[in-house]
Amino acid sequence: MLAAMARLLVVKATAGADAPERCSQAFTVASTALSSGVDVSFWLTGESTWFALPGRAAEFELPHAAPLPDLLDLLLSTGRVTACTQCAARRGITPGDVLPGIRIAGAAVFVEEIMSDGAQALVY
Repeated sequence: MLAAMARLLVVKATAGADAPERCSQAFTVASTALSSGVDVSFWLTGESTWFALPGRAAEFELPHAAPLPDLLDLLLSTGRVTACTQCAARRGITPGDVLPGIRIAGAAVFVEEIMSDGAQALVY
């Protein structure tokens, strides 16, 4: 039923290890939507930007939550994952540092996605 809607869900994760439940919710909602056939664009911003780096998702722990590396793998294999340009720059993260499949883009691309017909944006 959800796949028939052909909508884009844009999920922006603003939290990382600093707010683990909020971080996990962003990854879980985006992954669940993908598994339901929804087109998903997932944004790593703020402290979640660190998860664009190899091995960082494996360091994240939250009891009773799906493993972040598994959720990130699903997002990378089926959806789109973007790290915020300014967030990455503030952390010294360059395009050569990030996991394969993660792009670095800024506010203009985010606004373009959330303003597209039928798009729904969620910020965690």
